[in-house]
Amino acid sequence: MAKNKKQAGARSMDTIAIACSDPAVPVSGDPVRFGNRCGAALINEQSDGLTTVDITTSEWDFSVKGVNAGGNSAVALYDELYYVDADTPKLSKKNTGVLFGMALATVGSGLTATIRVLKYRV
Repeated sequence: MAKNKKQAGARSMDTIAIACSDPAVPVSGDPVRFGNRCGAALINEQSDGLTTVDITTSEWDFSVKGVNAGGNSAVALYDELYYVDADTPKLSKKNTGVLFGMALATVGSGLTATIRVLKYRV
């Protein structure tokens, strides 16, 4: 199971086994996108192409880049974060992506850091 999850889900309906749209082969602990929704992989993608994904509101440690759609932009506490398929890392302030969650720490302009992120419930 993913080791970077910071808060346990409260109910058994907090996960879904699904074929993720991005990344191509999810790894445990990755932020993931499926359709126009996001979650966090709890396990590596299985041989059947399915990944068990956390769909709860929960805190995780994720890599986040200090950019927005216009270029370098610091991430402030409580900024909304988006999942962008083409980017590494996947999370930033680029609102051209799919809404993922909220920053619970800061990242400098143009920098990348692992911070606490409140992942929104699907």
